Amino acid sequence: MTEMTQRQRYDLKRKLEELKACKGRHTELISLYVPPSKQISDVMSYLKNEFSQSQNIKSKATKKNVLSAIESIMSRLKTFKQPPENGVIFFVGHKSIGADQTEMVAFVIEPPMPITTFLYRCDSLFYLDPLSDMLTEQEIYGLFLIDRRECTVGILRGNRIELLKYMASQVPGKHGRGGQSQRRFERLTEIAAHEWFVKCGEKASEIFLAEENMKGIFVGGPGPTKQYFVDEGYLHYEIQEKILEVFDTGYTDEYGLRELVSVASEAMSDLKISKEKKVMKRFLKEVTKTEGSLAVYGELHVRKALGMGVVDTLLLSENLRKYRVMLSCPTCKHREQKTFDETALEDFPLPNCPKCQTPTSMEIEDKIDLIDELSDLAEKTSCNVELISMGSEEGDALYSAFNGIAGILRYAIDI
Repeated sequence: MTEMTQRQRYDLKRKLEELKACKGRHTELISLYVPPSKQISDVMSYLKNEFSQSQNIKSKATKKNVLSAIESIMSRLKTFKQPPENGVIFFVGHKSIGADQTEMVAFVIEPPMPITTFLYRCDSLFYLDPLSDMLTEQEIYGLFLIDRRECTVGILRGNRIELLKYMASQVPGKHGRGGQSQRRFERLTEIAAHEWFVKCGEKASEIFLAEENMKGIFVGGPGPTKQYFVDEGYLHYEIQEKILEVFDTGYTDEYGLRELVSVASEAMSDLKISKEKKVMKRFLKEVTKTEGSLAVYGELHVRKALGMGVVDTLLLSENLRKYRVMLSCPTCKHREQKTFDETALEDFPLPNCPKCQTPTSMEIEDKIDLIDELSDLAEKTSCNVELISMGSEEGDALYSAFNGIAGILRYAIDI
């Protein structure tokens, strides 16, 4: 199965956000998943049967909305001779817009990965689980931290760190006893430590065995305990075989998971989070230069550099929620492009025309997600595009300190 590109993953994530926001008053939203192996004629027959069954809906308003949604899907299906390579998905229905009013919405999506099952569902929400499953990260790594005091089990999914289990031990620490008491106490301590390791090994094995498609496991912790734990085989043999490397970390709690990922990413250059860290460190290094810096940031400067074709790598935060909007004046037909926050488009009136100064607000002629628009500009000059996720120190810095838009130039210029 072909893995999604960064752009496909981002576009799917944004489309899911839009679909999740649609809510029907009743069961007026239809989700239809058509796999590539399904005949269009069979789907049409199924929908005709559903249309007939929907005639029995008691509520007149609901019946009218459901029937119109089915008719809309059938009219769109007629444009297909056969399903696309990965299948096709229809999300059609009437979403609530308040004050007991509804609005017809229709989305036709060709997914980035194949649909495996035919599915029809009519509900008050669109059924999105199969699409959401496509976003599940393909790269999954186990994270395990241990010493005699603590044990933490986590998972790294792509670039997202999840804490799954934290345990604290009852193994005694250092003591001041001497003689026979000291030897007896040491034996009791070793017995307690062994029982602690067994407990940790069983819990970690149980968690990791339940994870499908896990590529490997990183083990960390302070001192020699972690290596002893691995060498003595306290983990299930299937999990033991998946250990990739053992690292020194200063912590064995939730903070230690981040520390483990950080040191592991240096060694495993194919990790997604490692790639993000590497390119961001390169950018931040350029930012600190007083002369000959290759760093550029801020939408205005980055857009100018892209137009000049001098950007080598475009860095965009996945958390950007902005649109590039084409505005037009209904009076003098003046047109201009502006960037708006997603919330600004929803909550605030559009500006008046700066050319004719009429009191009438300008109108939206077209809009595109800012990440998609900047990515298209970058592709025209063979510029690499890196979507940087939140959750890492570098990813958070790109979003908060540089407004989510930055770039590394091919050569230094004055902008």
